[in-house]
Formats: sequence, C-alpha cells, structure tokens
Amino acid sequence: MILNHIWGLYAHPRDEWHSIEQRHESLTYSLSHIMLVALIPSICGYYSASELGWQIGVGDPVKLTGDSALMISVAMYFALIAGVFALAYLAKWMAQTFGSTPSYTQTLELAAYTSTPLFMVGFATLYPVLWFVMLVGLAGVAYSVYLLYVGVPILMHIPEERGFIYASSLVTVGLVLLVSILAVTAILWGSGFGPMYT
Repeated sequence: MILNHIWGLYAHPRDEWHSIEQRHESLTYSLSHIMLVALIPSICGYYSASELGWQIGVGDPVKLTGDSALMISVAMYFALIAGVFALAYLAKWMAQTFGSTPSYTQTLELAAYTSTPLFMVGFATLYPVLWFVMLVGLAGVAYSVYLLYVGVPILMHIPEERGFIYASSLVTVGLVLLVSILAVTAILWGSGFGPMYT
C-alpha cells in the first residue's frame, strides 16, 4: 500500500491525493510510511560516505570511517522523522487560521507524502558527486513543493486561492525547520562531534 501511494504521487498526484483523502489511514500507517522512506537517504548516505567517498571538485574522494558514517546516518534518520512530525504539528496549528480543522493524522499525511520526493533524493547519493546530488535535490524540492500545492486544497479542505497562501506558509516553515537542523548540525560539528575521515 505504501509503495502504491509513492507510485501514485509520481504518476497521477491529484488522483492520489484524492485517494489518500478518502482513506485517511491511521497514524500508525503514516508513521510506518515515514519510517520506511526515511531509511532511503540514511542507508544510501551511509554507503556513499563510508564505501564510495564523496567527490567534491577535483582530487580524491572524501570518505568517512564506518563508525562516523553510521553515527551521522542514524542522526539523520531521526532528524528526518522529527522534521516531518514538526512540520505536521505546525501544519495543524496553522490550518485554523485558514478555516480548516484537520486532525493531526491528516497533517501528518500531508507532511509525510510531500516530503517523500525529498527522501527519494537519497538514491542520488549512490553517485556521490556533489553537483549531481544538488541537481537531483533541487528537482526533489521542486516536486515536493508541487505536491504540497496540489495536496493542500484536497487534504485540508481549503479553497485553492487560500490553499496557495497556506501551502506557501508551509514551505516557509519547512525551510525554517531545514535551516534549524543544519544549524544544530553545525553546532554539534563545532563542538567535537564532527566526522572522522579515512
């Protein structure tokens, strides 16, 4: 069922949002979707950092030790899940301003399925060349934003003109969450929790 939603969001997103809205699976189902899809960037990132090495410009690839790559991958996995939960909470909180009263499960579905293309970008790390991953990442961000704009009126029952403003607000909140995660990462690396290179 999870794979059906993933395929549907790429093949026919508007119809898939209607399908998600009609079913409204349980909180457990949304959680299992997030936990499964968040494994993609974590596992692929671990493999590329410890086994393949990152090509950053000219020179030899940069590799991390296995322990260091594992620590970063586990931290990334939990940060991705926490980010989706935080986005869902903020989406629920902001929805009241736009005249909608969704359940937390609805906003978690919105956050989980719109973040799916971003998590799928993890496959691109199996070719760990910085410019390539950045291009695929930009495509993932663009498609996630598109899914958000398409899904908000359907899932949140907000008219399209107000849904555009609501979705734009959610994009802003998502960017703030991303910058917050990056700031915490920079602070931790500066405090001695940085990676160990081979």
